[in-house]
Amino acid sequence: MPQQVSMGAILQCSFGAAPSSLIVLPVNRVMAEGPPAANIMDHIPLLNILPFGSCSVLLGAPCVPATAAPWFPGATTVLIAGMPALDNISKCLCSLGGIISITQPATVKTMVP
Repeated sequence: MPQQVSMGAILQCSFGAAPSSLIVLPVNRVMAEGPPAANIMDHIPLLNILPFGSCSVLLGAPCVPATAAPWFPGATTVLIAGMPALDNISKCLCSLGGIISITQPATVKTMVP
C-alpha cells in the first residue's frame, strides 16, 4: 500500500544530478507523523520542489524545476484540504521532460489506499 508523503520527503528528477527535498507548508493543517502532510497541489517550483543540482537537458545548467501541473495520480480516496493526498507512487512532470519521483516519503507508518 502506498505511503503518505510529508514535508522533508526526498525527490529525484530523471534529468537532475542530485536529490531534492519536498517543502510542504502547514496551510492545510494536516500532519503526518509530525511534519505537514502533502497533497497533489504541492508542486510549485522553488516553493515546494527545490532544485536538483544540474540538469542534463540544459547541459549542466542549474536544474530549476518547471512543474506546471500537479502530482499524479495521488491517493484519490484520501483528501487533504479537498485535494487527493500525495502518495509515494505519484509522479510530477517537468516541462523540460524530466519525471520527478519520490524516493523517500518522510513517513514510515502512514499508508493511503
